[in-house]
Amino acid sequence: MIKAKYKHTNIVARNWRELADFYCQVLGCTEVPPERAGTGEWVERCTSVPGAEIHGIHLRLPGYGEDGPTLEIFQYNNAESRPETAINRPGFAHLAFEVEDVESARNEVTAAGGACIGELVTVDIPDAGLITFLYMTDPEGNIIELQKWE
Repeated sequence: MIKAKYKHTNIVARNWRELADFYCQVLGCTEVPPERAGTGEWVERCTSVPGAEIHGIHLRLPGYGEDGPTLEIFQYNNAESRPETAINRPGFAHLAFEVEDVESARNEVTAAGGACIGELVTVDIPDAGLITFLYMTDPEGNIIELQKWE
């Protein structure tokens, strides 16, 4: 087994600055300077994207110290279009955030440009507890889950 430590998750954005602002202002992430900018042969080699240029930043996820994992938000100069958002598409599905009040958090996400995918649900998970949760999208269509365990 490889000795590993989780470091970050990357989201490719249409507008990295606006998406980073959403995660900071609405969900309590904080910027981890410096801003990232990558161009040239090494970016093309590691991405296999001819002419690729990337710009963005890492955001510290809320609830963790200085060594905690980050959300890396990058924007490519030549991004491809993406399929419509779907919660059941294979691959990474969503980022989950624990919140104090799911309904209030839903309202804040919506006011900041996000949208609901499904309904707010409360369910008793045997041997785990009572969870209230909701799937939503951020302003660019990435799926987030807002949850509260009792």
